Amino acid sequence: MNFRFQAWRTLLRRELGAYFVSWTGYVVIAAVLFLLGLCFVSLIRALNAEPTDQPLLELFFSTYYFWIILILATPIITMRSFALEKFTGTFETLMTAPVGDLEVVLAKFSAAVVFHMLTWAPLAALVLALRPFGNESSAVDWAVLGSTFLGIFLLGLLYMALGCLASALTRSLIIAAVIALAAGFALWLLSFLAVNYVGEPGWQSAALQHVSLIDHMRDFSRGIIDTRALVFYFSSTALLLFLTWKVVESRRWR
Repeated sequence: MNFRFQAWRTLLRRELGAYFVSWTGYVVIAAVLFLLGLCFVSLIRALNAEPTDQPLLELFFSTYYFWIILILATPIITMRSFALEKFTGTFETLMTAPVGDLEVVLAKFSAAVVFHMLTWAPLAALVLALRPFGNESSAVDWAVLGSTFLGIFLLGLLYMALGCLASALTRSLIIAAVIALAAGFALWLLSFLAVNYVGEPGWQSAALQHVSLIDHMRDFSRGIIDTRALVFYFSSTALLLFLTWKVVESRRWR
């Protein structure tokens, strides 16, 4: 199948615009801003009460706020990708247009990832505003901030691909959101299982350490970029997008 960049770019603009012509996009942005603000107010109070030598970004990712935002925002961002089009009857119209299935899947996925990163953009300003509360050893620099946003981007790839697959499986927005929420929460829980296997021999321990999202994000927030994490996120995202493509393509078989 030939990939046409122009068709993908046109669909990408369409999908991105859809987030800002409905209430969904604004609700997600407002909720993320609220939770980010609430988290950093809590961090300021904690730092005023008891100084710490931990990096500021590591402190943030050691809280539950980040994971709550990621796990809850993903279903809302991605549930409309395919399910809404199927529900409203515009999906068949889209698929009969001169665009390929792969272009449609990649455009919807790319739009979700771009919107996901836009919602996290205020994090940079909040982190830099907290620099005076840290000592010299924990001050945030641009390299650490860049690696942190790389981690957020990679997690976004994985979770948005998972949400797109959930949306492609059904025509119900609620079911799509529930599937994405359950799958995303299950991935997060695997990170806690990895803690129980630290130092244990066997393939189970190695596998759980490889998929531990919490450990990955902790490394990124410290400025550490592990190539094993890069391989995990890119390969997992590619697999989920391939499955989404096949689900969309399966309509031709019916």
